[in-house]
Amino acid sequence: MSASPLYPSFDFEGPVFRAHEGGKLGVHATQPLRDRDDLSLLYTPGVADVCRAIAEDPSLSARYTARRNTVAVVTDGTAVLGLGDIGPLAAMPVMEGKAILFKHFGEIDAVPVCMETGSVDELVEAIARIAPSYGGINLEDISAPRCFEIEERLKERLDIPVFHDDQHGTAIVVLAGLLNAAKVVERSLADLRVVVAGAGAAGVAVTGLLQRAGVRDVVVCDSRGIIAPSRADLTGHKHRIAASTNPRGLSGQLSDALVDADVYIGVSGGAVPEADVARMAPRSIIFALANPDPEVHPDVAHRHAAVVATGRSDFPNQINNVLAFPGIFRGALDSGASQISEAMKIAAAEAIAAMVPEPTAEEIVPSVFAPGVADTVAAAVARLARG
Repeated sequence: MSASPLYPSFDFEGPVFRAHEGGKLGVHATQPLRDRDDLSLLYTPGVADVCRAIAEDPSLSARYTARRNTVAVVTDGTAVLGLGDIGPLAAMPVMEGKAILFKHFGEIDAVPVCMETGSVDELVEAIARIAPSYGGINLEDISAPRCFEIEERLKERLDIPVFHDDQHGTAIVVLAGLLNAAKVVERSLADLRVVVAGAGAAGVAVTGLLQRAGVRDVVVCDSRGIIAPSRADLTGHKHRIAASTNPRGLSGQLSDALVDADVYIGVSGGAVPEADVARMAPRSIIFALANPDPEVHPDVAHRHAAVVATGRSDFPNQINNVLAFPGIFRGALDSGASQISEAMKIAAAEAIAAMVPEPTAEEIVPSVFAPGVADTVAAAVARLARG
């Protein structure tokens, strides 16, 4: 290890830092600039005709500018991966990486937009003001509960797709995995008792999408235990969770919720004691999605569950947002959709699940590198968008 004396914990000569040196993105031209004729076509005077046409009919911007295939990856750096509130500059490597995933898997040009954090009003206004440059907005790593209101207000204000991947990308792939995991244990979604550990962005979205897909018994837990109407400490979005979940009226801690539960979905971090996992129903399903340390280590989970998934690439059944967001945006951009609806999210999950026609305990979702994932998701989204 070749560490800097100023930063002894970082190996600036190692492969990770070398891969990021100079950034991971660049700009390329799609038209050649060889001579004066090219210059007059691509810039002045030729560009003036295109500008006048778009001024008369703004919809032409989708045909005659890069906007039709460009997405802004927007963050304020307040909830970056497992690193927390590290700010916009430190968030930039993650957003660059996200842009690479958009390009590689969806052939979409994505631009990192890392901005100073502020109030909900300030962020909504700032994002709305830059929106004309883009065909879609991918919100990323914005802390809860602010992220909920920011997304909803932008969806109301803008006529392009707005998608908070930490919420909906996670939820889509969780649903895809659960559809196939239920087949493995020969159960229906409607019969499953599901426990969601985490009431942040991912937990709220996972809960909502599972309910729309037919799961009837969902119990959500936060750091203080089971979310129920009887709790006096609930914030706005947790009041809504309490009103629509926990049909058996449970109270207590996560350990109480896990008694006879069929499914555990962890999106909060921390560790679940093996004794609590052992209280789950026979042939249970465990999705321990915290990175890099799953809430239940797979070795422990396999002692009690029939199907185990994590968020890590070095274990089977990786629940990875990359299975969802490139295809979601590809389909939305290609179809001219102004929003990504709940029906599109369910269709995307079903499309991902269908790519594993005969699921097993070791394979409930396709690999992120499986050919055709983004195209399959895009087609499902576009079909709904076009009616």
